[in-house]
Amino acid sequence: MSKALLKFVRLSPTKARLIARQIQGMSAELAIASLEFTPNKAARVLSKVVASAVANGSLDAKSALIVSCRVDAGPVLRRSIPRAKGRATAIRKPTSHVFVEVAEGKEMKSSKSHKKNQAEGK
Repeated sequence: MSKALLKFVRLSPTKARLIARQIQGMSAELAIASLEFTPNKAARVLSKVVASAVANGSLDAKSALIVSCRVDAGPVLRRSIPRAKGRATAIRKPTSHVFVEVAEGKEMKSSKSHKKNQAEGK
């Protein structure tokens, strides 16, 4: 089992978690391929972290399985922007810590239609 961790990346944790949930349980090769065509900053960041986790374990991307993909909130950079009448409002620039764990194994995650068919007993 190999791991990769990227800390203090300027990315909203809530937006990154949407992408992280999609790739959990996928094979690393399939996850990287799907992230490549996702038009999102979080997808680009997660793709690099998954590739790093595979390289850290000297694994083959086809046989590597994403066991865990977690995005935690990092510190928030606080900035201010001038407003009318001499006031200022705060701007929050969130950061994230991205953690990916990869292991050798078969693909567990299947398509939604396959899961639906299994639930219906087809």
